Amino acid sequence: MQRNVTKTLSLLVLATALATNSAWATTSSEQKPAKKPNVLILMFDDMRFDTFSYRNGPVNTPNIDQLANESTRFDNAMTTTGLCSPSRAAFYTGRWGHKTGLDDNVELYSTRLAELDPSEGGLLRRASDAGYLVGHVGKWHLGARGTEMRGAEIDLAHGHEPRERFSRVYTPYGKVPQIQGYYEGKLDKNGEKHEYYMTLDGTYEDTTAYKKVLAGKQMLKQMADDERPFFGVISFNQPHPAYRVPEPYASMFDPNDIELPDNHLAKRVYKPLAQDGIWWPWHDVGHMSDTDWRKARAYYYGAIAMVDRIVGELLQTAKDEGVYEDLHIVLWGDQGSMIGEHTLYDKGPYAYDELMRMPLLIKNPSLQPRIVNRQVSVVDVTATLADVMQLASDGDEDGHTLIPLMKQGDKAEEGQPDIALYAYEWYNGSWFGIRAIRTPEYKFVWNPGDNRDEFYDLSKDPGEITNQIKNNKYRKQIAMLVRQLMTELKRVDDPSLEKLTHHAKAYL
Repeated sequence: MQRNVTKTLSLLVLATALATNSAWATTSSEQKPAKKPNVLILMFDDMRFDTFSYRNGPVNTPNIDQLANESTRFDNAMTTTGLCSPSRAAFYTGRWGHKTGLDDNVELYSTRLAELDPSEGGLLRRASDAGYLVGHVGKWHLGARGTEMRGAEIDLAHGHEPRERFSRVYTPYGKVPQIQGYYEGKLDKNGEKHEYYMTLDGTYEDTTAYKKVLAGKQMLKQMADDERPFFGVISFNQPHPAYRVPEPYASMFDPNDIELPDNHLAKRVYKPLAQDGIWWPWHDVGHMSDTDWRKARAYYYGAIAMVDRIVGELLQTAKDEGVYEDLHIVLWGDQGSMIGEHTLYDKGPYAYDELMRMPLLIKNPSLQPRIVNRQVSVVDVTATLADVMQLASDGDEDGHTLIPLMKQGDKAEEGQPDIALYAYEWYNGSWFGIRAIRTPEYKFVWNPGDNRDEFYDLSKDPGEITNQIKNNKYRKQIAMLVRQLMTELKRVDDPSLEKLTHHAKAYL
């Protein structure tokens, strides 16, 4: 009997030990950190939101369309500033320019800024500190050697920024007589106006963009061979104006068949004076004929077709290297561009949708594709990437993660204001201080450097042709948007709020 009791107790002890060991094994397995996700950013310069075939635009973009079919489409994504350096700084840091100090272009004529402060490590530094292999290819436009200083181990190609910090700025002396020549009937090679549209010699493989494609492929191969998770950025100058492409893209679209928007060459009536400014020589468009404008748009469309080829090649490389299936991808444009809307070209100190809105696709392989119609900001993309990659905070975060919208769609934020904030503080050394607030129906633009603000009824006037700021019919709506703008400026600690509070008295 005693022997049986002893045997039973021994078996119980053994069973308990096995159960304990099993529990420890389960706990250990559960606690083992999952592999961090690989992330690829595909960034394009001055790329509008409305041209792709997945948006029913005029350009057939099968590769981008396929990515859109696998992604969350943010069809109402907004940049923070319609200017290269500030929008990119906001993307990398997740903070507005009044916090980072980067609120103007860098390294260009008249600017007071040379770089994003090195203390602003942003996503590159945060990813590097979290054990990611960080790589960057192409345009940076936030100061020389900025990617290296922030931990990029792979740094294969650059945009137009110099390699030496604090180099002398680019100044467009040669462009002044070139534009004057257009008024005198002088044209560039092939009878073109190269500050607006240009047929490049050679083929696609001879372009600067293709060199970045090759560098991007090389980076993806290096990253695929590394055991660490990777955070890679491939950034292109295309399709930034002037629109310059080789054949067959230069003649892919017949200028005579181009459908022009309602606000094409619209006269600017009761608009801020800054919109008349010639901030770069090519902003002087008085010489542009109807044919010139049509050609510029046709060449832009050709540039988008080339961008689609670029995207297709890079995604195919990710597939060939075996990293595509689990790859998180963000495709976006830093801002839009004007191609004759309101008789404007390129970009400038204003808040029109053609400049303010941007394309945004986010592929998360663990989530079902969907379309989100709520307005989101580029700073929200930063917060989302930090969430996905589990990055440590490096200070204020002005955006919010988009994961709930990616999981649940628009209903994830039901009951919350659907608004987008926009700013245009400086433009190459000239101050404007513009702040804008956008809802799906309306837009209010505060111009503190002018005595003329703007209000647009987007539901009736999507081309923003008629400034309704003095129309008493909209007093209630104007007051509502002014209050929303004040709330947003307070939320992000924008020091311009104090001045707006005084100016707002006229509307409240």
